[in-house]
Amino acid sequence: MSKIVAFTNQKGGVGKTTTCVNLATYLSAYGKKVLLVDMDPQGNATTGVGYEKTPDMLTFYDVITGEYKIDDIIKETSIKGLDLVPSNVDLAGAEVDLVQMEGREKVLKTQLDSIKDKYDYIFMDCPPSLGLITVNALTATNSVIIPIQCEFYALEGLSQLMNTVRLVKQYYNPTIEIEGVILTMKDSRSNLVNQVADEIKKFFGKLVYETVIPRNVRLAEAPSHGLPIYLYDSRSTGGIAYNNLAREFLRRNKDSGVLKDKRQIFKGELNNE
Repeated sequence: MSKIVAFTNQKGGVGKTTTCVNLATYLSAYGKKVLLVDMDPQGNATTGVGYEKTPDMLTFYDVITGEYKIDDIIKETSIKGLDLVPSNVDLAGAEVDLVQMEGREKVLKTQLDSIKDKYDYIFMDCPPSLGLITVNALTATNSVIIPIQCEFYALEGLSQLMNTVRLVKQYYNPTIEIEGVILTMKDSRSNLVNQVADEIKKFFGKLVYETVIPRNVRLAEAPSHGLPIYLYDSRSTGGIAYNNLAREFLRRNKDSGVLKDKRQIFKGELNNE
């Protein structure tokens, strides 16, 4: 089984990278072989799994420009079963490079097709925009996961995203589907937040995951330590939520696994619990 999933929402600050990184980590802990492709110039997914960015490292930018094959860029992380295609600020100029390329919408698809059978899942952390990099991801992917923050402006711009998915389906990728919608950063004490969550559920129906990701201090702290929440504090409400999300994701994909102890999957030292 091999599945490519794009995590996208052109609205920033919705927990997209946090969700992509932590779901990828938990799936690795459940025994899956996962590739995390960081497609955001900020490189937060890269640092979120503890990979140190350096000025001379090869990144997703070198793949998208055609200078290197993706096999040359893939790095092992400190998490067993989780590989990474890193990113850094160089990627900010990739849109300009892509405009001049023939078949620019399918550059990434060609690269991923050559390695996808090595992995159970390939997760792409898209930038918060609907430019050519995101279009490349949508052209290459099997499905899309949309993290949505539970706030007043949550649905703003989603119609544009859905229209982009529809156009990509029509012209480049006829098999693309919406995998699901994940409610993030939810503070259940707020009546407005609960009302927004209800509106999102009405709009997307069964596509909305039952698991909701709460606002959680430990989730916010984990990236500064270069650790996903499973390794930083799996017993926090955020850690429990992402574990539940991984189980629901596997269930929806008719897949299964047994959660391994973090000492079995982490190649470093843990001093956080």
